[in-house]
Amino acid sequence: MAILGASGAGKSTLIDALAGRIEKESLKGTVTLNGAVLESRLLKIISAYVMQDELLFPMLTVEETLMFSAECRLPRSVSKKRKRERVEALIDQLGLRSAAKTFIGDEQHRGVSGGERRRVSIGIDIIHDPILLFLDEPTSGLDSTSAFKVVKVLGEIAKSGSVVIMSIHQPSYRIFSLLNRLIFLSHGQTVYSGTPATDFSLFFAEFGHPIPENENPCEFSLDLIRELEETPSGISSLVQFNKSWQMTRNPKMASDTDRQPDVDLEDAIEASISRGKLVSAGKNKNVQTFVNPFWTEMLFLSKRSNTNSRRMPELFGTRLGAQLVIACVLATLYWQLDDSPKGTRLRLAFVAFAMTTIFYNCAREIPALLQERNIFIRETSYNAYRVSSYVLAHALASIPSMITLSLVFALTTFWAVGLAGGFSGFLFFFITMFASYWAGTSFMAFVAGFIPNIQIGFTIVVAILGLSLLFCGFYISHDEIPSYWIWFHYVSLVKYPFQGALQNEYGDPNRCFLTGLQFFDGTPFDGLPNSTKIELLQSMSNVLGRNITGSTCLTTGMKILEQKGITDISKWKCIWILVAFGFLFRVLFYFTLLFGSKNKRR
Repeated sequence: MAILGASGAGKSTLIDALAGRIEKESLKGTVTLNGAVLESRLLKIISAYVMQDELLFPMLTVEETLMFSAECRLPRSVSKKRKRERVEALIDQLGLRSAAKTFIGDEQHRGVSGGERRRVSIGIDIIHDPILLFLDEPTSGLDSTSAFKVVKVLGEIAKSGSVVIMSIHQPSYRIFSLLNRLIFLSHGQTVYSGTPATDFSLFFAEFGHPIPENENPCEFSLDLIRELEETPSGISSLVQFNKSWQMTRNPKMASDTDRQPDVDLEDAIEASISRGKLVSAGKNKNVQTFVNPFWTEMLFLSKRSNTNSRRMPELFGTRLGAQLVIACVLATLYWQLDDSPKGTRLRLAFVAFAMTTIFYNCAREIPALLQERNIFIRETSYNAYRVSSYVLAHALASIPSMITLSLVFALTTFWAVGLAGGFSGFLFFFITMFASYWAGTSFMAFVAGFIPNIQIGFTIVVAILGLSLLFCGFYISHDEIPSYWIWFHYVSLVKYPFQGALQNEYGDPNRCFLTGLQFFDGTPFDGLPNSTKIELLQSMSNVLGRNITGSTCLTTGMKILEQKGITDISKWKCIWILVAFGFLFRVLFYFTLLFGSKNKRR
């Protein structure tokens, strides 16, 4: 059945209402199937919805994409062999045999054609052979030949025993001839409901506007409806004529109270299952909400993500390259810093910038996260997998890349800059990098979970990271921050890696960072001879009552930490707080997906 009408007629709204994709508070009335009210849980099991957009992983083949859908929608009771057979049969049914081993593709990667991609989108939603299939504008954006092939495939699906309901804007004559039933809408009202073969021409002839023999009946009717919409009385005459005509042609359909289903809903579903429909149901319709256990979902979600990422090395390569370039710039810019006041000042700047750049590098994930979020919404709208399994699989899949990026940065900068601590110091520096990446990627996932727009997402991230750098303790110490802003110091993502790395650097109580002679560095007395500086130190010793020589240590690492106000938390607590931030953002990511990514309109 096709729902037709001009833009704004209400086609998509009707499809969404029937498919349960409108929030309850925004929808009045009920949806019934065979006379029984159709509950949301049962609707998800027996139906499928195909959206206009092809939300697919670009670097999976057609066969892999359909196989993943089979793993999601078909339960463990269905063997791997049976799932493979179902995929192969579906490939033939969709006319995709020649493209089975071809990548889906995107703007940067060559793949299947637009019509083939649309048929793949249909295939992933009908892998379980649903009883009801809803499609929103399945021919949108396709050329006439591709559109015809798509509708022809839908006709074959209908012949197999599925009820196929789709919205379509303006079908060609060939597509029109494939349809079994039509509903024409205008401003949300039904102006025609019947078959295209016999009733359609008769309807408009009796209305006083016969369809010319050599004209596309669909185009003629749509043009007529548009003309009526522009008249003062609008389409009221056509709506009333349709009601009277329906009563004349089908008296039993005059009112809902007179309609009696031929078969009870439960019996009808059982009969469909016995004929092979609803593969996930097995021998009865008591299907679980999720057909696979949690760990199985995690396994195939991780496998798909890794496969797609492995085939797009340029994405990770870009991040790695950017990280390596920044690390090399920092290594050469801050090469072999000494323990002088100048070295201390530059070391503080290096640590602050190094920690901040990690979080900005994490922001590169936002576009990919938003694309994957759209795929997630489509797949979970019919319980393909749990939100929790997706969130955990997403977190685990990102760990190898975080380890690699952290290790490359630490190896490039630690010894080149001359940071302290030897191998144990390097190990802590690496762990700090990794914990920062963990917190950063978790934060980006959380942002992508509730911000569907890339530009808004980047704006929010840049603003928050900028404030995090401002309040981390580098530009203004803890003691100098006003009380009404101190809370931002503690929620700053940069504070904890910055503080941990500095404690790793200046935690040795025996290491000196300012001697007597170095006391004059950066002052107007810097250019004086050392002998003069020593005389000045002796004069200061007489005044202060303390012997200060050129080699006397005036400032240790602990003193520097106290001056920056970062002795309240140990370096290992900083790591644990970063890890906790990462888990917090993952939990928030879970809830944003659970409550904020429902595939429903208001």
